[in-house]
Amino acid sequence: MQYYSTNNPNHKVDLKEAVIKGLAPDQGLYMPKSIPAMPDSFFSQLPTMTFQEMAYEVIGSLFGEDLDVAQVKELVDHTLVFDAPLVKVEEGIYSLELFHGPTLAFKDFGARFCSKLMSMLMEGEERKVRVLVATSGDTGSAVANGFYKVPGMEVIILYPKGKVSALQEMQFTTLGENIHCLEVDGVFDDCQRMVKEAFLDQELNEKMLLTSANSINIARWIPQCLYYFYAWSRLPEKNKKLAVSVPSGNFGNLGAGILAERMGLPIDVFVASTNVNKIVPDFLHGLNFKAKPSIATISNSMDVGNPSNFYRLLELYGNDEALFRKKVKGFYFDDEDTAKVMKKVQSETGYTLDPHGAVGYLGLRNFLRMNGDDYVGIFLETAHPGKFKSVVDKVLGIDLELPDRLKEFMKGEKKAAALPNDYGAFREYLSLAK
Repeated sequence: MQYYSTNNPNHKVDLKEAVIKGLAPDQGLYMPKSIPAMPDSFFSQLPTMTFQEMAYEVIGSLFGEDLDVAQVKELVDHTLVFDAPLVKVEEGIYSLELFHGPTLAFKDFGARFCSKLMSMLMEGEERKVRVLVATSGDTGSAVANGFYKVPGMEVIILYPKGKVSALQEMQFTTLGENIHCLEVDGVFDDCQRMVKEAFLDQELNEKMLLTSANSINIARWIPQCLYYFYAWSRLPEKNKKLAVSVPSGNFGNLGAGILAERMGLPIDVFVASTNVNKIVPDFLHGLNFKAKPSIATISNSMDVGNPSNFYRLLELYGNDEALFRKKVKGFYFDDEDTAKVMKKVQSETGYTLDPHGAVGYLGLRNFLRMNGDDYVGIFLETAHPGKFKSVVDKVLGIDLELPDRLKEFMKGEKKAAALPNDYGAFREYLSLAK
């Protein structure tokens, strides 16, 4: 399979270059040249298939031109070592819990897949790969743990000082070994900008092999489509239209859902649910797409003012803005809305939402309220509430018990270097790296 740049359809590369380079030379994101349609027989069998069995079929369809059957199986088996249960929260509304992996966040799926695929593609090479990651929270922890001690891989994580939760920070700054962390005096968009500048720095790239493990990389982005197939397969109410609400920041997760829908998965409407960083909801309501400085919120992993995956979403709909706006509905909510619904859902159902899942729930509720009883809804619960314990405790007035895995991270020693909000300083750091 060839992959083309969203900025230039004539720029095409093979799987290895798309994965190892991460970003196209023209700053475009790579897209598969064609999107395979899954046969009707596959969907009829889905409810009886295991998560792994359906993943063999989907990944085989997407990567079968480059990987043999044994490699696809190895890749899937490495990735799907935990479940993604569909939990009924109330009548007609289900939560897809994506926080049962090693770092208790949805990004565990993509990070494990990405690290394994990269190591497969680089097998036999002597060069060391440096994985550059900008994070607003969960990407850092998922990638750090997914790539921890992977031979031939050095991970460099940039994160905004004081703008990720203490628990998120400890999940990636305490590992050491091949995981290196830089605490940037800025916001997430500054971290993302510096990473992109490094990828486009020709002199730097001649000296070292740089790649990304953010959702801009197809190896992080594509495997996230798997849990949409799994969610639909476990949904009891298949006689209604389906709306799926995705709490969104950089919009890779929503893009993976659209990829699944393009492959034939019967999702009727997506709901793009954001906090007050509402660039995409504004576009969906008729405004031009315009990047803005990010605003800090209690759903901090979604504090993104220039979502990289926007043009990938457009590409999935053939750059047809009218179709995009028809298939995706946008809603945004402030911190007061988020806290209020966290308390309401906890009080009425006993279900504990994290601040990001709460935004997803709100978007779904708003859509369902406007569209009557024709739909059943799924929202993505993207992280365990314990990852945002200080917020959850304050909002709900409780002392949330942390899972043992999270408690262990808090016992580690933080290892992070301070970095000014300056690409020159980041470039010097990379240049001095061994």
